[in-house]
Amino acid sequence: MRLSTMLRSVKSSRPIHTKSTPTSSTASSPSSLASSSSSFLRIHHNKKIGGKPQRPKNVGWLVYLIVSSRLPRTYVGVTTDFLRRLKQHNGILKGGAKACSAGRPWTLACIVRGFKDRSEACEFESKWKSASRRMPRKKKQDCATNPLLEHRRAALNCVRGLFDCSYLQIEWQSSLS
Repeated sequence: MRLSTMLRSVKSSRPIHTKSTPTSSTASSPSSLASSSSSFLRIHHNKKIGGKPQRPKNVGWLVYLIVSSRLPRTYVGVTTDFLRRLKQHNGILKGGAKACSAGRPWTLACIVRGFKDRSEACEFESKWKSASRRMPRKKKQDCATNPLLEHRRAALNCVRGLFDCSYLQIEWQSSLS
């Protein structure tokens, strides 16, 4: 038995004919094989191996801050499609972060747009989270706004000193802060 028949990932120089493959000379000619493979590539060029669609190369990455409506919690994340991601966090679609399951429903507090790629957005997210963890949590009794959002806002201001944010669009939701 040949090794190439045992391991299907190894391509042989001649086509393997099965009962379902037509045996006519036009079906196995190089030109017909090329046209059938090019039509396969045209149909499936936007798909990954698992059948999931690939993201277009020019998608804008963004960092978002969501706040729980039930618990005193916030969450910072990165995505290209915020509405889909918020539905995931709220349990409407599959795929939300496990850390968000207890705080449902979530609402948008802040969104930062304008990152050139995923790497830059993830770096910004990481710096925002680490600055938030390092900062002391002072409770102000006279503060009418949400202390968690004030803490995240102060951390974001610290990140502005570490990260060039001149080209980024930072939008806070006025109803929450």
